[in-house]
Amino acid sequence: MARVIDKDWRKKEESFREIIKKYPEISPFIITQLDVQRRGVTFTSAALDRVDPSIHQTRPLGERLAPDSLLLRDGTSIVTNFTFATSDGTISGRDPYLVDVVDGKTVLTDNGDIIDEIIYWEKPEYYDKVTSFGNKMGTVIRARPQRFHLDVNHYCHFWDVGGEGCKYCGIGAEGHKYKGASNEHANYDEIREVMQELVKEKGRFTGFILTGGSVLSGKELCDDELEQYIQTMHAIGSVFSAKKFPSQINSTALNVRQLERLYNETGLTSYTTDLEVFDEEVHKWVCPGKARLIPFKEWKKRLYDAVPIFGKGQVNTGIVSGVELAEPNGFKSEAEAIARNLETAEELTSHGVGLKHDVWNVVPNSIFKNQSTPSLNYYVQITKGFYELNLKYGINTEMDDYRKCSMHANINHDRI
Repeated sequence: MARVIDKDWRKKEESFREIIKKYPEISPFIITQLDVQRRGVTFTSAALDRVDPSIHQTRPLGERLAPDSLLLRDGTSIVTNFTFATSDGTISGRDPYLVDVVDGKTVLTDNGDIIDEIIYWEKPEYYDKVTSFGNKMGTVIRARPQRFHLDVNHYCHFWDVGGEGCKYCGIGAEGHKYKGASNEHANYDEIREVMQELVKEKGRFTGFILTGGSVLSGKELCDDELEQYIQTMHAIGSVFSAKKFPSQINSTALNVRQLERLYNETGLTSYTTDLEVFDEEVHKWVCPGKARLIPFKEWKKRLYDAVPIFGKGQVNTGIVSGVELAEPNGFKSEAEAIARNLETAEELTSHGVGLKHDVWNVVPNSIFKNQSTPSLNYYVQITKGFYELNLKYGINTEMDDYRKCSMHANINHDRI
């Protein structure tokens, strides 16, 4: 049963405008990014009329095409994957933001209040070209305004055992359609083919990120996942003469041997593996498969082991911020959750590991589909705290900053 909007939610939380005034040291663009990602966004017919599939990256929204995602005027990306909210409040239990056309301008609105002008993502020139395998190149290597994105594996094998998938994850819950299919993992020859066209476009793009579902098989746990990342990086690197090129892998937590292979055998420059939750007990409940095979303390150790291999400032980790408050086993108050997040975050940064956080979307097909996200105030405090800890421990955010990603609010703060 779909959730419905809590009609009184605005009375229970500080408003967007109140949060702007409360945190003058935080850019309004960052607060806008956080709240739109938290609550979702939908579009008027007039706003959809401005989508031009010959120019913009698009995705289906009912019978129409919607923008793949949005840009704010300062270049901040609002990554709206899974946040095409509906009027029943599916995403967060709150009514979503609305993109509309007012006085000839495409604007983001909230309950009739115009927040700011927005821009639709424009697609690269290679996007609609077709590979020899019959696929549009934009489905093989996707793009954000700052970087290229590859899903190396489309199925997460933590879902092989019933009840062991991460409870917030909709991708994993639906990934069974890829399991064992010919397109379960990337086609390296097709990637090489796309790269020949991709490198012809000069200027805006600054690197690559590779991610995907966990692959647990191999002589050692995740050896097959490691091999997929190595082969994909070789395919990407086939067009570059330099030994290293700006790139990031966000994988399952790998051991030292695997990390050394990844660094030494590819052009990779930075590494991420996400703890997802910064409290051990809540982590066991939210991510049971990860907690069983690579327990919380071991996951942290593997992050620490990655720092001397890739270098300080080239390793980070993140959380799906908000899931630590899920009921019934999450924290009972936002204050308690913030305190634990910052405690663990300080331990991580003291070991040279950088921080980021992704705003939790309540995905309709996830185990947590009937949960509610925390307040905007909560997200601003996490953003502020993570940013200050990166500064305190001298961790450069260049690997994941607004030039490379722009999705993570605490790292976006670097541009202010």
